Amino acid sequence: QMLYERYRDPIFRFTFRLLGSVEAAEDVTHDCFLSLMKAPGRFDSTRASLRTYIFAAARNLATKRYHSVGRETAIDELAEEPSVSDRHGPMRLVLDHELAGEVERAVSSLPPLQREALVLFEYEDLSLAEIADVVGADPGTVKQRLFRAREKLRARLDRYFRIGREAASVRG
Repeated sequence: QMLYERYRDPIFRFTFRLLGSVEAAEDVTHDCFLSLMKAPGRFDSTRASLRTYIFAAARNLATKRYHSVGRETAIDELAEEPSVSDRHGPMRLVLDHELAGEVERAVSSLPPLQREALVLFEYEDLSLAEIADVVGADPGTVKQRLFRAREKLRARLDRYFRIGREAASVRG
């Protein structure tokens, strides 16, 4: 129970960002914890931390789901709360919502290996070594995937950064 409470949300976020569907992420998250309960002996603390083991199990289940069912595109299933309070006005809320959607689409468009490295590092705060354990690669490979993912995001989101720099130069 405690294990489920601690890791449920991070595993759900991770699998959602890999699969793009709330329903698929819920299924994979459920299956991940169910498999851990059915066979707790599979976890070997000498090989990995519990955190990396759970993320690796979720990754494997998400990969199986991805290949068996195909990727579901359900980005609009995310009902996000506005990230800025009303004191910034409705135009700011619209712009922030647009940017959040564009970032989500940009992350979703990354190749799967780059996307999972980015999600684990930026959203779930795993270290390079932990990500390497989760995905079964060396830390140098993970670092390279992160670099490439960031480059692709930077290129895709450049117009938003350019607009922000231009607005800042007008104000300052």
